[in-house]
Amino acid sequence: MEKLDIPKFETQKELYDFLVTNKEALITQKCAATKHADGFGSNLVVIDKSFTEKSAAGSETEMLVKVVINTTGIMDSHSDVHIKGLWNKSLKENKRLMHLQEHKSNEFNKIISSGSDLKAYVKDFTWKELGYDAEGSTEALVFESLVKRERNPYMFEQYKNDWVDNHSVGMRYVKLNLAINDADYEKEKSLYDQHIENIANKATAEKQGYFWVVTEAKAIEGSAVPNGSNAVTPTLSVGKEIEVGGAGEETKDDADTLAIKAFLGI
Repeated sequence: MEKLDIPKFETQKELYDFLVTNKEALITQKCAATKHADGFGSNLVVIDKSFTEKSAAGSETEMLVKVVINTTGIMDSHSDVHIKGLWNKSLKENKRLMHLQEHKSNEFNKIISSGSDLKAYVKDFTWKELGYDAEGSTEALVFESLVKRERNPYMFEQYKNDWVDNHSVGMRYVKLNLAINDADYEKEKSLYDQHIENIANKATAEKQGYFWVVTEAKAIEGSAVPNGSNAVTPTLSVGKEIEVGGAGEETKDDADTLAIKAFLGI
């Protein structure tokens, strides 16, 4: 599929016109790609990283870690706002989820855990429980992962030393739509009004004036990354006694153009 050429916009209104005019093509383009971290995420929010739970339950050969792969209700650096329930279908259907290093799904030595060593589910947290100073709650995609030194010695040491504080979901969009804060676009404005009050980084979304509402997505993998598109994806515990075994058991150009492409997620 040929990608759209992104022009340089002189005004925000020109950007909105472009988005609405090309909405279906942009949605098709986003759905055709696998979404990964893009390295801009930590610029969006500030996280308190002091709350990771530690235990002596780990050993020199393996440890259990509990990590947040994704959170709903926050605008990420792809301009996406994930909505609660978007993972329900995927977690029931995909039994081959993997915990990876930096989205390297085609390299055996980048796999951290999979199969019976990995359990994936969704769980509600308050934002403050995840270290983000905002009111309200989020639905997190959580991995409970048995990290073995012999499988990925590098990431074993990263988790052991509490150096992993950000994660990212490798996903395919299934259902999404465009929200814009402009009364000239009735459908997009209605969607904006429906969701804006529930976005944790509301001021960022208001300043941009638009976002993509993602109501269904297919989770392919979850990765440990230095910086993800959503920074509220911490490590919750390292070496703590948890039970693993099976996925889905608990489903409930120029600088301006580059920046626009990053916000569009293309």
